[in-house]
Amino acid sequence: MSFVLEQVQRIDAQLDRVQLSQLNTTISASSQNEQQRLKPTTRVFALQAAIRGLSPGSSERSGLVKIGAVRACLSALRAKGEVGAQVEEEVERKDGYEQELEWMLVSKATTQVYGHVLNGILDEAVKLSDDIWYWDEVLGSQQYTALYSIQTSPLRLWDWGSKVWEDVKERGGNFSLRSASQDAQDTVSQRWKEFYGLVRQVVRERSVKEVHKQMLSPVTRIRGEIRAKQNALKKVRIRNANALGVLLGEGLANDSVHGEGLTATVQTEEESQEKWLRWKAAIKHNVALMEAVLAKINDLETPVDNFDANIAELTDDDPLYAVDSQDSSLPPQAVAERLSRVLVLGLSQYTNSTKALVQEHGTPSRLVRYWLPISIAVLSSSTVLRVVVNRQAEIIQWIQELGTTVVDFWHNWVVEPTRNVIRTIRHDEGSEISIMSKRSLQGDRESLERMVVDFAIDNPSNATGSSAQLTETDIAAIRTKVAEGDLTPVLKAYEKDLTSPFLGAVRGNLIRALLIQIQKTKVDVEVAMGGIDALLKSQELLIGFISLTPGFLLTYAIAHYIRGTLTTSRGSKAARKHGKMLRQLRNIDRIVSGATPTEYGELSYKDQGLLLCEVHVLRQSARRVMATEVWREFGEECEELCDVRVGVERQRRCVERVRWAYGRWLG
Repeated sequence: MSFVLEQVQRIDAQLDRVQLSQLNTTISASSQNEQQRLKPTTRVFALQAAIRGLSPGSSERSGLVKIGAVRACLSALRAKGEVGAQVEEEVERKDGYEQELEWMLVSKATTQVYGHVLNGILDEAVKLSDDIWYWDEVLGSQQYTALYSIQTSPLRLWDWGSKVWEDVKERGGNFSLRSASQDAQDTVSQRWKEFYGLVRQVVRERSVKEVHKQMLSPVTRIRGEIRAKQNALKKVRIRNANALGVLLGEGLANDSVHGEGLTATVQTEEESQEKWLRWKAAIKHNVALMEAVLAKINDLETPVDNFDANIAELTDDDPLYAVDSQDSSLPPQAVAERLSRVLVLGLSQYTNSTKALVQEHGTPSRLVRYWLPISIAVLSSSTVLRVVVNRQAEIIQWIQELGTTVVDFWHNWVVEPTRNVIRTIRHDEGSEISIMSKRSLQGDRESLERMVVDFAIDNPSNATGSSAQLTETDIAAIRTKVAEGDLTPVLKAYEKDLTSPFLGAVRGNLIRALLIQIQKTKVDVEVAMGGIDALLKSQELLIGFISLTPGFLLTYAIAHYIRGTLTTSRGSKAARKHGKMLRQLRNIDRIVSGATPTEYGELSYKDQGLLLCEVHVLRQSARRVMATEVWREFGEECEELCDVRVGVERQRRCVERVRWAYGRWLG
């Protein structure tokens, strides 16, 4: 919710309490018989409908009633002439109630117009701040200054040519073919020669006059021009801030703050009547104040320092502002007419004059800023179109191949690894990582065991040291030793035959023992591979995620790059936004710290308006970076910071509290 809508809702709520009390008093003053005899007329229903239509909404979009709807509701006041056919006595009896409804309608409409005026001035002040920020960026970088010089070069060339042409015309060089045809003695070529000679003379003289400007570099002259535009915008912004301060300090938002106030509890009918009269006077004063502010806000002849004095002088001469609270002779139709003039003339003239000032000194238009790339695009469009037409088949093939590559990459490096990880998590046997078959080691071990047992049975002396046949106990012991990796019977025979390799190979068991050792080596290798296989199975999920990581990283990098390209580097935008918010908080601190309090210990009108502009922009920027709950609490701090009634000292403490409480989001 914006600051303006909060003010309008607060004023409207106070107005409803006062008017409800006054209407009850008016109705109770009539006798019971009169209340039964008199029935509501069509005009009463129209006034009540118009009053309901002027109530502010709860959201920012529906908070302020549109200007056209306000004017339509005010038109209900002009319907009084339609009751001329009624009996005069009955009209007089109804006038008291109807007049109170008319004043209620005018009061509601004044509150809405007051909100529109505040909102319009505040929005324009914020836009001026954006333009000032733009000039700050241009001045802060030589590259931006050079770019601005290129962007505005056609305008400067046109301005220079226009001045030359005006000078030539003043010297009688207004040449045309019609004038040449009328002069029979001079030929067209002679007239053109005279014209070009006059142009060269004017250009030469203007170059001599501007010799002192050539002492400065082009960049320096451009920067001087930018500073002049920026200073002009700052003056307009200060004038807008002053107008905001006057409307907040003298208008409905702060009416009777230092007096008895309009929010006090009503005890008696006399107090209700007196309070209602003060409200009427406040409404009249506010209408005159709004009209005076809108008339002087963009008056360049009015000095900025004397803005408050000029507003006071203008309102003092206004009969509507000079009306006393006890004077009830002024009808509500006269106030409504002035209010309509504020809507039709005041706001429109202010908007048009502000647009003219911004167009002259503000950010250049998009056509000015982008004429160079637009010109390049237009000039190269035929070449680009010709290349596209000649290579249409190749371009289509490139697009198809690019699409196929993207789809294959997504399926092979993202989808399929993801499926493997899911199967691993679900302990799917088909997804287990294995570098050897499950039964390979067991089969080789059993084969080695049989080989060694058979060899020991055939050569019992190598196993037991005697030639007797092996018993079942001996065979079981050999099986146990083989399972532990002990091949003593085979190794003894191998060592014995190795002393005579040739005879051992022919007559002995050398080859058989060698083959058994080869089988043993195979089993040892499979055992080692089994350990590695078990290690891989224990880390299967980790390996699955590692295989998935490259695809995800590459996909994230590409998506991040595309998003950053399309959004013009969102991260840098966020960094600039935080920097801008920090600078706004700095400006708020400077305004509050450097302000000179009034006799009531409050900010002056100019400082109050500047503070409101900065806080409004800071609050809108914080809404994009803060959570909803945090932003709501931050809004309470902003309300207290903008409340001029709390005093400068309390506002300074509020700035300190905002700095340490919300520094995480502000910078």
